[in-house]
Amino acid sequence: MMHNHSGVAKAGARPTGGALAMLFALVVLFAAALAPPASAVTKAEVDAKADTALADLFRSIPESKKIAEAAKGVLIFPEIYKAGLLVGGAVGSGVLRVDGKVDSYYTSVAASFGLQAGVARFGYILFLMDQDSVDYVKRTDGWELGVGPTLVAGDAAFAKKFTTTTLESGVVYFFVNEKGAFAGAGIEGTKITQGLTGD
Repeated sequence: MMHNHSGVAKAGARPTGGALAMLFALVVLFAAALAPPASAVTKAEVDAKADTALADLFRSIPESKKIAEAAKGVLIFPEIYKAGLLVGGAVGSGVLRVDGKVDSYYTSVAASFGLQAGVARFGYILFLMDQDSVDYVKRTDGWELGVGPTLVAGDAAFAKKFTTTTLESGVVYFFVNEKGAFAGAGIEGTKITQGLTGD
């Protein structure tokens, strides 16, 4: 079950090569400027916000607890800040937990292109359903979502139908606390790197 939450109308040809790299860097800086200062993002704050994001998901979709219990690990990005004007960027910090304990910290970065304008804040949670997916995340610095483990969009309907045999591998993701012009934006193509911004 794949959802396309792009919410962005593309305009014109997508830039390539050096132009793409330059635009990516610019939009990341643009989005980062709207987020809290990197130096202010501590591991303790990421952990606390991750707890809140999980609680919010379980409250809004109680059946998602079944997925959490079946998962081998969970990667939580409680706050992603996104901004755009023709090109857009999104950035945020997250934590990987395995067996309920902190394993490592990560940064989520994305760029988008096309006709768009606005600012948004949202979070997303990745449930890693098998050990291979956990291992892939831990050994891949610069994981592009949609490449590697199968990426499946979760929602209330999916969670209600979920059983331990429904999905035994890959990654299930849920959005949390979506606010702003880009609510519902997709995560495919997002780059996840090890460490927090500013480390």
